[in-house]
Amino acid sequence: MRLLFAGTPEAAVPSLEALLASRHEVVAVLTRADAPAGRGRKQAPSPVRVAAEAAGVPVITDVPRGEEFVTLLRDLDVDAAPVVAYGHLLRPDVLAVPRRGWVNLHFSILPAWRGAAPVQRALIAGDEITGATTFLLDEGMDTGPVLGTLTETVRPRDTSGDLLDRLAHAGAGLLVATLDALEADDLIPQPQPGDGVSAAPKLTTADARVDFHTPALAVDRLVRGCTPAPGAWTTVPGPDGAAVRLGLGPVTPRPDVTDLPPGRVRPAKREVLVGTATHAVELGLVQPVGKRPMAAPDWARGARLTPDTTLGVAPEAAAVTESAR
Repeated sequence: MRLLFAGTPEAAVPSLEALLASRHEVVAVLTRADAPAGRGRKQAPSPVRVAAEAAGVPVITDVPRGEEFVTLLRDLDVDAAPVVAYGHLLRPDVLAVPRRGWVNLHFSILPAWRGAAPVQRALIAGDEITGATTFLLDEGMDTGPVLGTLTETVRPRDTSGDLLDRLAHAGAGLLVATLDALEADDLIPQPQPGDGVSAAPKLTTADARVDFHTPALAVDRLVRGCTPAPGAWTTVPGPDGAAVRLGLGPVTPRPDVTDLPPGRVRPAKREVLVGTATHAVELGLVQPVGKRPMAAPDWARGARLTPDTTLGVAPEAAAVTESAR
């Protein structure tokens, strides 16, 4: 089949590469326009654009709205348009153009975790099993009929980055198999069930703030779910409640330490423990605002943390600034 591939982030690249290696023909790639990235906030192309240009595939960065875009899409004469984390909603006139529709690869087992952050939300919720789904896009938010699914076990120390990487590679195979079956008329789209619906909106910086008054299990899940982005964080006592990012190395639950109040720090030469509502957690890599990532004991020494220090109770930090990202 002739395909238009739509995608933007690194997680979409395995699917593009799998389609380029398949029997189908990727005639063009639709991706988001160049955007600021990195510490310098310089304009940078999306990972999908980089991969497409390296393969010699024409790239489209126009916003998919208006009659001009519909005309462009018709001129491409595509049979189907596979989509992986593209980042724009598509209008009905755009959805109607490919003969076999827009085939979306979503990183959950729908109807669970509809939205922009399914992997992060699944980890934070403590799901033990997740997966990926291919489905036909409609006008709703991840509500179209299902074409195929796969399952993936959530490992005890998975971060959202770890889990998304596995799903991106496994999902690439699912996407190719789905398109093969569509071409052979071997698929009957199945409506999503009405039960088990959950939402996965994009995580904000506020969502990623650690509350040490919750159980250690919840702290651990939040930090892993927010790693690498948006990055779990807390505040350190001081006049401005300076923020420190915690999610560069997942925290380690320490059920052997139960005598620390929530947020209270126990710094030592080789470890930094913090109390929660149940038992302590051990910090891994941390990143204070404006500084490089460092081991938690090194940070504790530099910040002069003492056994009387309590994290997360300083005056509200406005936000985790870009310099701490």
